[in-house]
Amino acid sequence: MTQTNSVEPIQKVSIIVSHGSLEGVYPGLIMANGARMEGIEASLFFTFFGLDAIIKKRMNDLRVATVGNPAMHMPTVLGAVPGMSAFATKMMQKEMEKLDIPPVAEFITMIHDAGCEIYACRATVDMFHLKKDDFCDELDGVISVGQFYEKAAGAQIIFT
Repeated sequence: MTQTNSVEPIQKVSIIVSHGSLEGVYPGLIMANGARMEGIEASLFFTFFGLDAIIKKRMNDLRVATVGNPAMHMPTVLGAVPGMSAFATKMMQKEMEKLDIPPVAEFITMIHDAGCEIYACRATVDMFHLKKDDFCDELDGVISVGQFYEKAAGAQIIFT
């Protein structure tokens, strides 16, 4: 007798982005974009330094973290050399361009236009003394963690 695997397809994802580095933001954006392309309902919840991805003045100036990043495969002291973060950021941006991955602001607009909801964490916004005007136009709201859980009901929650 053959057994069939009846796994339900994912219908909804809620992605939490908490890191403001280039390599911390893009995984969430790529996953949200992929979800929308597959017809999966998606939302992004930005908290702590992840807010940099949706703050107008910072979103196009995210950098690769070179200090204390074990994935860089270099001694921490080398990552601290002046210009190393800028160099690593340029190299990553070149590789993303080759793959036609858009810059953060453009990617946020594209994902939002595809139906992904974008939220900022109320506690973090208050802690950093941010205002609605600080954020990109695509922001759907500043919500509490409780509100995030309400909106995420039934979703797969992904923490990047």
